[in-house]
Amino acid sequence: MSSEPEIRGPVLRPGDDGYDEERGGFQTARRHRPAVIAGATGADDVRAAVAYAAARGLPVAVQATGHGLSVPADGGVLISTRRMTGVRVDAASRTAWIEAGTRWDEVVRAVTPYGLAPLNGSAPHTGAIGYTLGGGLGLLSRRYGYAADHVREIDVVTADARLRHVTAESEPDLFWALRGGRDNFGVVTGLRIGLVPVTRLYGGGLFFPRDLAAGALVAFAEWTRALPEETTASVGMIPYPDVPGVPEPLRGRHVTHVRVAHLGDAASGERLVAPLRAVGPRLLDTLAEMPYAESGSIYNDPTRPHAYSGSAITLSGLDATAARTVFEEAGPDAPVPRVVDLRHLGGALARTPEVPSAVGHRDAAYLLRVLSADASAEARAAHERVFAAMRPWATGGRSLNFLYDDDPAQVREAYEPEDLRRLAGLKAAYDPANVFRLNHNIAPALVGEELGGRVL
Repeated sequence: MSSEPEIRGPVLRPGDDGYDEERGGFQTARRHRPAVIAGATGADDVRAAVAYAAARGLPVAVQATGHGLSVPADGGVLISTRRMTGVRVDAASRTAWIEAGTRWDEVVRAVTPYGLAPLNGSAPHTGAIGYTLGGGLGLLSRRYGYAADHVREIDVVTADARLRHVTAESEPDLFWALRGGRDNFGVVTGLRIGLVPVTRLYGGGLFFPRDLAAGALVAFAEWTRALPEETTASVGMIPYPDVPGVPEPLRGRHVTHVRVAHLGDAASGERLVAPLRAVGPRLLDTLAEMPYAESGSIYNDPTRPHAYSGSAITLSGLDATAARTVFEEAGPDAPVPRVVDLRHLGGALARTPEVPSAVGHRDAAYLLRVLSADASAEARAAHERVFAAMRPWATGGRSLNFLYDDDPAQVREAYEPEDLRRLAGLKAAYDPANVFRLNHNIAPALVGEELGGRVL
């Protein structure tokens, strides 16, 4: 048997030219250290790489942009899909086929000339496939739901190195599991996603100084109680570094940033955000009507690779006491600097889609995310202190898209109990040797769960 997977793309081992560049990604706190990197150019390359790994009992990880890296692939096979890019738009059916390594900015550029929009997230440079399979909480979510709810077809290479074309009709169990179970069941090489008829929106941000942080959080909590489904919003507290590239009004400041994406014109948007502007003077106010092609400017997420760790919990509500608790635990005077993010859920996110998926905790009203610019034990402890303080409002759930560390307990909490049991059986059926065991692996989360006649 060949010592290398027989693929058309590059095959790299430690010490080879290009190895370090290929294994690098957006997350720099940890890096893959695989025995072999397969630079896949298409589904056949993915099949060959999976067959090679399975024959040798090696774990498989997959990476496009590297945003979601939670545990390094040490000694295994890393399938790099960054060469597998492409978007094919079918305007008549309002769908697009996207390949495994495609970023959201590439999808947006391809579909907006047709008067359509994808259900992308806040960061345009994020990989579209991993985001979608993790659920996909994006700019239009309260109106249209999770991105996973709009997947129509999936091409996936399973642990037997077979390329399957999966739909709700052809393989309903696998179709259900992949949308929310992410890369636990195979390497997805392409998706057909539904698009929505959106050309423009009213959006942007309000940036408040540190002395208005508590007031802005309380105002956000009150404002979102009666928000229409056409509006998706969040608020973050961010300690901006004093470095070039950060806008001058924000540089070196602790800022509270309210982000708004409203499916309406400027007049309705201006009326809607008036209570937020009443909080007080802003450092910046970027709210305006814009073409959807510019929607990446709403959050203006950092594009340079960097180190981070963090997690998120779901909340049943956000009253003034909860908002003040977040401020007290993670505001400007917190001993450990953290980025805190409160995202308003509900609306279409709370409804069961026509074709159900493994995405859980749809009854949550908000999502609280905490991030730090390192992966130290001190940072993780600081995150947990915030979550502990918010326990009176917590639902016990997590979001797979916002888990940045390797913690089986947190992966378990991303699912409803009955869904976790169903995923256990499907993991045993489609990946009995646990070939796909990295990046939010459900197998360690299933300890004690019955798995097709055996117990993990």
